[in-house]
Amino acid sequence: MAEQARGTPSLKFLLASPAHFLALGCGSGLAPKAPGTFGTLFAWGSFLLFRPYFSDFALLAAFTAAYLLGIWVIDVTGRAIGDPDHGSIVWDEIVPFWLVLLLTPATFLWQLSAFVLFRYFDITKPQPARYFDQHVKNGFGVMADDLVAAGYTLLLLALLKIVFA
Repeated sequence: MAEQARGTPSLKFLLASPAHFLALGCGSGLAPKAPGTFGTLFAWGSFLLFRPYFSDFALLAAFTAAYLLGIWVIDVTGRAIGDPDHGSIVWDEIVPFWLVLLLTPATFLWQLSAFVLFRYFDITKPQPARYFDQHVKNGFGVMADDLVAAGYTLLLLALLKIVFA
């Protein structure tokens, strides 16, 4: 049974399928306001928990798998909700932000800057993110626009590191 796109999916919907659970960011996408921000905060908190236990290479491999899996879980969940990019779907924020954090200096100020920049680029959707957002209405497009936001974030962080280092 599909949820209506007009509201936030329910806890029942979240728990109905592993695809929904992941696509809705383990529940962070159920936030009634700013679910994308809550999804990104979930990404930050979870990254801090698992980062000490894995090498960069292992995380990069896991993030690649999570990204590819995200294309499918977002597609499944978007069809069930009736909106391919419903606001409660936040896996597309989580995985690209994990990548950003992996490549960001491990200090609070750098990570906070990464968070603010990522949210800015995710919200404003500079090209080609806007193209994916407006024209590719499936799991691939939803994941791709946030990967572009991550790329812009990393580029600006690299420039800031040159200026301030």
